[in-house]
Amino acid sequence: MAEKIIRIGTRDSELALWQAQTVQKQLNDLGYKTQIVAVKSQGDLLLDKPLYELGITGIFTKTLDIAMINGQVDIAVHSMKDVPTALPIGIVQAAVLERANILDILVHKGSTDFLKTDATIATGSLRRQAQWWNKYPNHTVVDLRGNVNTRLQKLEDNTWNGAVFAAAGLERLNLKPATNEALDWMIPAPAQGAMVVVAMADDAFTLDALVQLNHIETEICTYIERQFLKTLEGGCTAPIGAIAKYNEKDDTIHFKGVLLSIDGKQKLIAEKLVDISEWKKLGFHAAQEILNNGGSKLMAEIKIQLKK
Repeated sequence: MAEKIIRIGTRDSELALWQAQTVQKQLNDLGYKTQIVAVKSQGDLLLDKPLYELGITGIFTKTLDIAMINGQVDIAVHSMKDVPTALPIGIVQAAVLERANILDILVHKGSTDFLKTDATIATGSLRRQAQWWNKYPNHTVVDLRGNVNTRLQKLEDNTWNGAVFAAAGLERLNLKPATNEALDWMIPAPAQGAMVVVAMADDAFTLDALVQLNHIETEICTYIERQFLKTLEGGCTAPIGAIAKYNEKDDTIHFKGVLLSIDGKQKLIAEKLVDISEWKKLGFHAAQEILNNGGSKLMAEIKIQLKK
């Protein structure tokens, strides 16, 4: 085997490093030599603005893309839900790792009695905010930014009743508090719980290494979810959720996708159960169904609201 050292680019947050180290271990176990290179991202530096106001999809991936194109690193590891549906020219998806927990969870401070009354819930995600308001229209939702540790600390320091997190991130860092509730009614972000590794399209050595880490079932399900997202709006700013699940017993895929208004008052759902042979266009067809049932009008309204 050639002696090339695969340089793994990552953000320097604890979760990003955990993800990079997971890929490093898997590559090392296959006999490859690796090195982790930490790169600071604009998303981590600009903590005073909500993500969707920064006017860029993929804020966390852009810095690493540039480092890869400049030849400073060979691969980058991301939470797949943070990655834009269109990758920069010259960069390709090289592996999707087996998916972890897909659910969102509510981290709270003891009792959840507040769910029945007035409450203040924190989240930096338009998707979580809209789904929360759809279910609890009288609650207040406040913006929450920063890495996992920062957000947990902010919840501790404030009088909020709770905050919404992706279960996978907290579980990966062993940070999931005992006082949490799984939000099985909330449709996750497309590709939530999955990690993706990207590399340069012309780097055959690295691509050959990474293909061995790919989990085909997760690759197919996240492809469907991201196709749904891309067909609806091509970025990651609107309140969109999607989940595809493969059932090996009967070789089917169950898909559920949702588009909501920012205030949560409108909710458009597409749900499909198809044979595995139909997976390639499943996300597209589900998105078209929503667009034809009022989604086009709703997407136009959302874009106007986000420009304000």
